Order: sequence, then structure tokens, then C-alpha cells
Amino acid sequence: MALQGPIPVTFAMVFPHGCYIVGEVEPVKDFDASSNGRFVQARDKQTAELVWQVAVMDGDPTLKPAQKTVAVKILAPVQPVPPQPMPGLPFTPVEFDGMSVTPYVNAAGRLAYSIKVHEMHAPRQNAQNAQTTPAKAGKDAA
Repeated sequence: MALQGPIPVTFAMVFPHGCYIVGEVEPVKDFDASSNGRFVQARDKQTAELVWQVAVMDGDPTLKPAQKTVAVKILAPVQPVPPQPMPGLPFTPVEFDGMSVTPYVNAAGRLAYSIKVHEMHAPRQNAQNAQTTPAKAGKDAA
């Protein structure tokens, strides 16, 4: 089979309604290498980059509350810095580049996905405008 390892995806494929940071960027613990109170940070198996994690809330309004928050792993040599909060919003909007997903079966026996990214940044204005322009055009034409 041609698909082996992480599957490349785009931000729009995973978060078509956008997503928001709801936690701190934290190092991921390597449970095999850490012992006796000594913390060892995990490294990605394919790239050997340090692994960081941040909780994000999916902006999809159709998701159940338990499905809204997911962990995104960021592969980076130093701790990534989240975008600046936006005035008037309770959560910070964020976008990711260099995304991939790895499917796995979770402890409950259900299909789940591990999301890995290479970059985190504030949403691009042109992407937001591109998403709203067709709706405005259709509304104006009606």
C-alpha cells in the first residue's frame, strides 16, 4: 500500500470552521525514556524533532461538546509561541501548516487521529476573506 505513516492533510481539511487555542503549549513526555522523576521530552520518530502539544477547540458548530477539543502535536526545535490574542474574543484563533494525521484505535476501541503540525500562526486574513466572499456574493445576488 502506498500510504505508510502520517497522512499529509491541509488545515482546511481538518478544521474547515477554524480552531482556537484553549491551553498552553507544553512539551510532550517520552514515557519510555522518562524515569525516577526525570522528565525526557518526546521526539518525533520520523523527523527526530522535539514534540510539543497544545489543546485546541474545533470551530465546527455541529460537533458534540466532547468532540470539540483535540490535542495538536507541534514538531519544533524550540517551544512554539502562540499567536497574540485578538481583542473581544474569548479564545485565540490559530492556524497550522505542515499538517499530517495518523489514524489509530483508541482505548475505547474507536478510530481516532493523532494530529501533527510543523508550524503554528495567526489566521491569514486572505483565507478568512476567501471563505466569506462566496457567501456574500450569493447573498447579494439573491
